[in-house]
Amino acid sequence: MSVCLAAASVFSLSRVGALASLKATRGTAPLKITKVEPIIVSAPMIDGPLSDYVEMPPIGTMKERRGLGYRLNHSFPSRTKGHSFDLLVKITTSEGIIGWGEAHAPVAPAVHAKVITDLLGPILIGQDARRIGPLFEKMYSSQRLRGYASGFYTDSIAAVDIALWDILGKYLNQPVYQLLGGKYRDSIPTYQGAGTPEDAEQSMEEGFSAIKMGFNKSSNQGFDVIEKVSEVVGSRGQVFIDSLGAFKLHEAIKVGRRLDELGNIGWFEDALMPEDTMSYPILAEALDTAVCAGEGFANRFQFRDLFMKRSLDIINPDVGRAGGITECKRIADMADTFGILWSPHVSSGFPPYVAASIHLAVATPNAVIMEAGNIHKATDVRGSRGNLLLKEPLDFQPGYAVVPERPGLGIEFDEKELKKVIVN
Repeated sequence: MSVCLAAASVFSLSRVGALASLKATRGTAPLKITKVEPIIVSAPMIDGPLSDYVEMPPIGTMKERRGLGYRLNHSFPSRTKGHSFDLLVKITTSEGIIGWGEAHAPVAPAVHAKVITDLLGPILIGQDARRIGPLFEKMYSSQRLRGYASGFYTDSIAAVDIALWDILGKYLNQPVYQLLGGKYRDSIPTYQGAGTPEDAEQSMEEGFSAIKMGFNKSSNQGFDVIEKVSEVVGSRGQVFIDSLGAFKLHEAIKVGRRLDELGNIGWFEDALMPEDTMSYPILAEALDTAVCAGEGFANRFQFRDLFMKRSLDIINPDVGRAGGITECKRIADMADTFGILWSPHVSSGFPPYVAASIHLAVATPNAVIMEAGNIHKATDVRGSRGNLLLKEPLDFQPGYAVVPERPGLGIEFDEKELKKVIVN
């Protein structure tokens, strides 16, 4: 009997010791990456190959303007016939901790999937998931000498990076914002897309203090709509103007000066093509309205060059495009050094992309507002910002988004709902 009690006592002590040892090493022991899975998603679901959903204006399409404005339209991006594609990344570790990331991949997400399986996956398998910075540099350096600094490549890195931050937060039982140095506030203001005076009024009544509308006409065409929207918003908020690179410098200055006169225009976004970096500082100097750009740039080196020339007053990089949380944090911090504000670009996306943007926004001192989609009922995946796919929704209120307090990104997919949007 005494022998049995002694043996039981030793076993109990050994188990207690093992548990104590586990607690002592948690957060310091290696956390190996065992699987990296790209997952293509679509909302609504498609019933054919991905290639059937890519559309652009025909070659030779001209801008519908007069005189010098009648020229080839280079600024119209590819579209997907009412569908929203994205690429999720699921990373599994040796301890069973799973991280979710997302690349903003509205067109041809299969390309991102191939980059992840053939290039990034072999770099990541067997590595310690906690080494987020070194793994980012390893992924980025794999193609930097080949000139790959943006596009599908950095989109794919962004997805992996977001997933690694999610893993680290879950491993340490902390929300991502805490790992970034802590939050400056509990929530981030949001703006809503609204293209008509009626939309603008609805947004104001819902509780938004800012709306965004598109404008890509010449300075004498269609400006009356901006004037009407501006009048509706009045002193209750601001109007952001997004032109998707529609203008040449002389046109952008004319439009921008008319925007100056309205008094409540928050920013003039993407007035010029992203390649026209030489003209941006001239535009910023000519206008009182803040000049904004950023979704067309994907790394801190591009932003460094823009900052050095005082090209922008506010930037809106996209966490699902510009290298994820790691790179966007570097960009935001550098912007703050130059006294430049920033706003996460979140045009469309699923929960990892949205949650990562919120965490990053509240953890940076110069974040002022975040994109929150367009006016629509939150009855589909896109309208709900992916909340229909989650066991517990992200807290989006009219005009602001609350940062999740749960570990990691603070999201947990409902597997049954997620399967409904998986393409592959």
